[in-house]
Amino acid sequence: MMRRLLTWLATFGVVMMFAGCAATKPQQVDYAAFKESRPRSILVLPPLNESPDIKATYGMLSQATFPLAESGYYVLPVALVDETFRQNGLTTPGDIHEVSPAKLHDIFGADAALYMKVTSYGSRYQVVSSVTTVTANAKLVDLRNGKTLWTGSATATNDSGSNASGGLIGMLVSAAISQAMNHVFDATYKVAESTSLRLLSAGQPNGILFGPRSPKYQSD
Repeated sequence: MMRRLLTWLATFGVVMMFAGCAATKPQQVDYAAFKESRPRSILVLPPLNESPDIKATYGMLSQATFPLAESGYYVLPVALVDETFRQNGLTTPGDIHEVSPAKLHDIFGADAALYMKVTSYGSRYQVVSSVTTVTANAKLVDLRNGKTLWTGSATATNDSGSNASGGLIGMLVSAAISQAMNHVFDATYKVAESTSLRLLSAGQPNGILFGPRSPKYQSD
């Protein structure tokens, strides 16, 4: 009886292990539309901000150009795009995201537009640590036909308490100092850079494809 029970438990454990692996397996991205479109230029729109920090939109926007350019795309200058929207009475990300793809294509001539949303941006004091987190998701849309080419999301975190020493008092003091320093020097900006690199760099699992300016173009 005991041997049968042990055998059943072992079998159950193996089944649960494989079930857990299946549940956590990342979903594969369908690149069919992306490969058919093969955009050469990208218009980056000001991200929607769902975090409490008003700096999230431009903090994330300022970090988006580099990984896209490094991935082989021509990215329209952010300052020029922002001024064009302002000249046309569009000053909020919400209003800008409502502009039709066809209209954006007429105005800027870009092949695709990147729509981003920031869901977490800032530092939180958690008793013995100060945690800075930036989370964003993105969608690449073909402006010539309105098709969604790719979607993705990424998070980056900086935990100041991970390397603290000196016992509980030392960790509390370190966390308090880190929280103050994060606000003074805007540590979130650096974390936003890490989030942007994870989100918008080509060559990653389920990431965007390499653009025509990259030597790895069409190798993915």
